[in-house]
Amino acid sequence: MRKFSVITVLLLILAGVAFFYFRFYFVFGEGVKSGELNYVVHKGVIFKTYEGKLIQAGFRAQTSGVQSHEFDFSVTNKELAERLMLLGGQNVELHYKEYFGALPWRGFTKFVVDSIVSSRPIYYQPAPIGVLPFGETKSSSPEITGEEI
Repeated sequence: MRKFSVITVLLLILAGVAFFYFRFYFVFGEGVKSGELNYVVHKGVIFKTYEGKLIQAGFRAQTSGVQSHEFDFSVTNKELAERLMLLGGQNVELHYKEYFGALPWRGFTKFVVDSIVSSRPIYYQPAPIGVLPFGETKSSSPEITGEEI
C-alpha cells in the first residue's frame, strides 16, 4: 500500500510540473504585430515589469470606417524596454511570443515582446516627385532647347 501511495504522489507531482510548464513556459505562438506604439511603462507593486500598448489600425469589412485594435504586451528585457520607450508614437513592428498564461515576474500579459523588427516615424511621408530638399523644385518634364533637336 505504501508503494502505491508513493507512486501516486510522484505521478501527481509530475502532472503538476507538466501542467505548470505548459501553462506558463511553453511558447504557444510567435508572430509580428505592427502599429503605432502608444506607450511602454515600468510598473508593479511587488514585481516591477515593463508593459506596453500597440495601436493597430485597420478597416472593418462589414461597415465603413477605421477600427482601432489594441495589442497589450509585456517586455522582459530591460534594454529592449528602454529602446521601446524612446520609440513612443512611431510605427513599429514587434516580434512577440505568446504563452498560455502570464507570470507575475514576466508581466501582466501572455504576450512577451522579444525584439523590434523595424520602426519609422508615424507621419513619415516621402517627398513628392519633383520636390528637392529646402523647397527647391524640379520640373517633371525637362525643357528641350533648340540645340538638343
